[in-house]
Amino acid sequence: MSLVELKRFGTKVEADLAGHQLDQEDIHYVILDDGMNNVFGGAGLIAVRLMVLDEDYDRAVAVLASLE
Repeated sequence: MSLVELKRFGTKVEADLAGHQLDQEDIHYVILDDGMNNVFGGAGLIAVRLMVLDEDYDRAVAVLASLE
């Protein structure tokens, strides 16, 4: 069991919104680099990474794809 990167976002808000969709499907996630993103004012200089467990990756991709 390991974490894999699902998607990168320009702001923590975008990552949080995607994470809430994953929550609704009982997919656990972790947001990384949100603190560094805030240091630079959320201007997208440092991407915020949305991570999921490798076994949840395919389901998580499908959830995010359904939002586009």
